[in-house]
Amino acid sequence: MSIWFLILLFIVALLYASVGHGGASGYLALMAIFGFAPDLMKSSALILNLFVSLTSFLLFFKGGHFNWKLFLPFALASVPASFWGSTIAVEPIAYKKILGILLLFPVIRFFFFPNPSIKDQKPANFFLSLLIGGSIGFLSGLIGIGGGIILSPVLLLLKWADQKQTAAVSALFIFVNSLAGLTGQLSKGIELQRSMLILVAVAFVGGLLGAWLGSLKFDQRILKYTLAIVLLMAAVKLILT
Repeated sequence: MSIWFLILLFIVALLYASVGHGGASGYLALMAIFGFAPDLMKSSALILNLFVSLTSFLLFFKGGHFNWKLFLPFALASVPASFWGSTIAVEPIAYKKILGILLLFPVIRFFFFPNPSIKDQKPANFFLSLLIGGSIGFLSGLIGIGGGIILSPVLLLLKWADQKQTAAVSALFIFVNSLAGLTGQLSKGIELQRSMLILVAVAFVGGLLGAWLGSLKFDQRILKYTLAIVLLMAAVKLILT
């Protein structure tokens, strides 16, 4: 575990948390680039997700941006689907290709989805929310992410929330899906390593700072464009390698 990996992990956690994400896709991309074993990647990323997404959610919740009514239908369908997906093994090369493609979702969101105005927002459809939540949950468990990178652009595209509300809902969505996915991983007999404590500490500090900047102080445009560029480079590397 090199010092460069830890520095990049801190930066990724900070950037993801600043826009309400847990960062599992970014952590997985880093691990893949630094040559981590595929079996270790999913469980490690999900543990990091738990700490960073919960921190992010609490600060966005404190800022008054969370909507329980919007969140619950997604979570009801996604949690069992995430557990199921996490029990399915994916061939390592295919795993990296899928991860690279998924990284393009937040890139598209950050570059091309403006913040909907309050007058443009629409009420969420309960049954469509269940369908979307279940689909994202399964894919999240399969790859080892929380699903926020997919849910966020969907919420903005459908105009069901503005960016702050999207960040708050996505953060808790990531937490519950990561918990379900990690439970599924542990049910397969995968053991957690002590080295994860270092990763958790670094990601937690980065996530705490990022969530504070994103929810209270900082212009999110700067953060999201920076993150989008980083993720685009990682996506290209994973897809083409």
